[in-house]
Formats: sequence, C-alpha cells, structure tokens
Amino acid sequence: MNITLRVGGLTPLSTTDWPSMLAAVVFCQGCPWRCGYCHNPGLIPARGESEIPWTDVLSFLRRRRGLLDAVVFSGGEPTAQAGLVDAVREVRALGFKIGLHTGGMYAQRLAEVLPLVDWVGLDVKAPFADYARITGAAGSGERALAGLRQVLASGVDHEIRTTVHPALLGDAAVIGLAHGLADLGVKRYVIQAFRSQGCQDDNLRLSGTRERPLQTVGEQMARLFEDVLVR
Repeated sequence: MNITLRVGGLTPLSTTDWPSMLAAVVFCQGCPWRCGYCHNPGLIPARGESEIPWTDVLSFLRRRRGLLDAVVFSGGEPTAQAGLVDAVREVRALGFKIGLHTGGMYAQRLAEVLPLVDWVGLDVKAPFADYARITGAAGSGERALAGLRQVLASGVDHEIRTTVHPALLGDAAVIGLAHGLADLGVKRYVIQAFRSQGCQDDNLRLSGTRERPLQTVGEQMARLFEDVLVR
C-alpha cells in the first residue's frame, strides 16, 4: 500500500501526550486554523520545511514494537490529511494502540478514523460562538461543535481540553464554556495554562501571565464533571 502522510516531526517517547501511555508522537503537517497561541506554528503550513518520510516513521515504529504502548497522531491537524486513515490502519497492524489529537474540524475523516483509535484528545478552543476570534476561521465553531458531538457519540475513550490564555479567554468565559460542555455530556475536562514556548505572537507571549492560579478556576467547575484536571 502506497501511503502518503506528511509528517512534520516525530517524538520517540512521550508520557504526556496520552496520559498513562508510553507513546511515540507523529506530528502531522498542516492545519487550517491560525490560533495565535499555537506552540507548533511550523506545522501550520500544508508543506513543512523538513518533513519525515512516512516510510522512515514506519521503520522507526517497527523497531519499537514491544517497547512502546501506543502511537499518538498529533499536529497540526491530523484529520486534514487524506492519508491519515490508512496510516492509522498500518500502525495498528504493528500492534500499537492509537491516540489522536484533533480540533474536530473535518467531520467525514473524523468519522472514518474514530473506529480505529483507542483514545482522543479533543481541543475545544473557546465558547463555540466565539471560535473565529481564536482560530481566525469563519465557521470554525460550528465545525468544532460537530466534531465534539462525534467524539462523545463514538464511545471512544477521550478527554476534552482547553488551553487558557488570560487575554483571550477570561475566567468567567472558561466557567461558562465548562457549563456548556457539561450540558453536552462531557465527563472528563482538562484546562491547561498557556505556555509561551513556540508562540510567535509577541503580544500573546507578553500578556500570558495570570492574576490568579488556574487551579482556582478548576475548583469552580469540579462539580460539573466526573473528572477535572488542571495542567
């Protein structure tokens, strides 16, 4: 099978990209959204400056059978690529569990890949009506909401998470978003503080300091979910 997957990076071992799993992370090239706080801006263009051939990725994974639990497809946005589904099938055939990081914006490809994955980390950027302010893409909120509903209906293990930059998403907005997600049926919610590493927006890097710990926001929403985590 001739699989084409544009890979912008590969992490040989991670314990954080899929909680409780020893995983390699395949960073898929390309993303249609332009979030200012993106920590992987080099993965946004459809073509990367130093892509890794998919055959090289497979050769690496074959050597890691028995040493790793899983492979996480991250990005960029993995579901932006037509080759994702066949690439996931090929990695599953090697015996790895499959994780997926996604913004949920490509409904058809998400539907195709969900039956093949064991865990999903779905990023929810903001209240859905306010999405375009974060992503720079009209209609992104509707697409993200549809993706969230797909993941919730799939039965696949997952976490829903939001990156919180104080200049983009105030604490009241985070609490309001949490209420909306709980109403939609989210059980596990993670909020994670903005980190300046990789961010190319000077204004966001300089305005990322919080006035109070994010943990206090997590405490306010604890009753809404079965599991709340602050990273």
